[in-house]
Amino acid sequence: MKLFAAHALLPTGWARDVVISVGPDGIIGAVESDATGAGAAPTAGPLVPGMPNLHSHAFQRALAGRTGRAAGDGAGDSFWTWRSAMYAFLERVDPDAFEAIAAQAYVEMLKAGYTAVAEFHYVHHDPHGRAYANPAELAQRIVAAAQRAGIALTLLPVFYAHGGFGGAPPTAGQRRFVHTPESYAGLVAALAGEAANRRYVLGVAPHSLRAVTADELAAVVELAPANGPIHIHAAEQSREVVDCVAATGLRPVDWLLRHAGVDARWCLVHATHLTEDEARRLAASGAVAGLAPSTEADLGDGVFAARGFIDHGGAFGIGSDSNTVIDPYAELRQLEWSQRLFRLERNVLARTEAPVGRFLYATAAAGGARAIAQPNGGIARGRRADFVVLDADDPALAGQAVDDLLDAAIFGPCRHPVRDVMVAGRWVVRDGRHPDERAVLQGYRSALARLATR
Repeated sequence: MKLFAAHALLPTGWARDVVISVGPDGIIGAVESDATGAGAAPTAGPLVPGMPNLHSHAFQRALAGRTGRAAGDGAGDSFWTWRSAMYAFLERVDPDAFEAIAAQAYVEMLKAGYTAVAEFHYVHHDPHGRAYANPAELAQRIVAAAQRAGIALTLLPVFYAHGGFGGAPPTAGQRRFVHTPESYAGLVAALAGEAANRRYVLGVAPHSLRAVTADELAAVVELAPANGPIHIHAAEQSREVVDCVAATGLRPVDWLLRHAGVDARWCLVHATHLTEDEARRLAASGAVAGLAPSTEADLGDGVFAARGFIDHGGAFGIGSDSNTVIDPYAELRQLEWSQRLFRLERNVLARTEAPVGRFLYATAAAGGARAIAQPNGGIARGRRADFVVLDADDPALAGQAVDDLLDAAIFGPCRHPVRDVMVAGRWVVRDGRHPDERAVLQGYRSALARLATR
């Protein structure tokens, strides 16, 4: 298959009259600019690489818009009060609902321009904390939902053992998450045996330093498949930092950098509360900072130290996390706008070589691909054909200079910048529509109706 794009965003920047050859395996065989396009199918607008979503909790899509009431105790709402609401909601979710919610989230991701997702999957057991007859039941529901939607999947089964630092026992609300090192090793082995046939990338995810001990963390890392990604929540909330210092004498990111062998296989999710020294050392480690700006704003977590981290050469990607917002353009807008509000400046993350929108998009796509160990994130030979066709007919993009298109899509009044989406050489969204979206939505609505009766 050959595609012709009048404009395409390549690793070197925007190029004109680009012909892309895609093999039957969905891998790009050649990219040629200033080409004639003879025999190639034209795209309906400018072409950009699909965005990897490096951090998702798909089931939380059904919680969006349901946590806007104040706690009522006068202490103020926070991540911790939201977490209690999430635990209560999860008590009602069965495997069928879990899959239906995930399928809806994944269809929405594709329509928004995400072409791959890393599912940070920590719900393993039934509402009583008992293992299902098939211990991989819910993980396999995630795989089924991703395959139905057509989104590429990196599956990150989560090891979660404790309710706080120092090996504190888990709470009742956490009983669906908890594994022993032995049961977790069995889960990883079962999923590893299916990964090739069911076409997903497998990694591991120690949940956080508050949920694993140092010995358990080391054991989980040892279970990671060769070249498989390792993801962990770190320094998301200020209370977490305070508790970590009290328990270990070190801040979470500092502890990980000193004791966990953090390198390019790792993704530290959130890393919101960084010192300047931590930002420098995290950047030097090669790990990717996994940012979820809309969730971090929704939960009142804080503002990531983006400029210092990027100035030190740090790699980052974006994720939809709680799936309150499923839109990579909104994530990048929130990332830059949070920096502006914090620093009282404009174009905080702009580089001299590119407008801020193009820089953020291209950098997040490349960093996200590395974090989820998928061969996408750029239009180049040997990468997977994961593409987004921008909707040039949208009024916000009409008449824009090509180098300003992504700035208009991210910061302008454009709310539906995506027209077509390709994953691994197959069109999964055309003219803004997914072929299975109506049936998936009906399944999602039926699942919510069942949950409402419980």
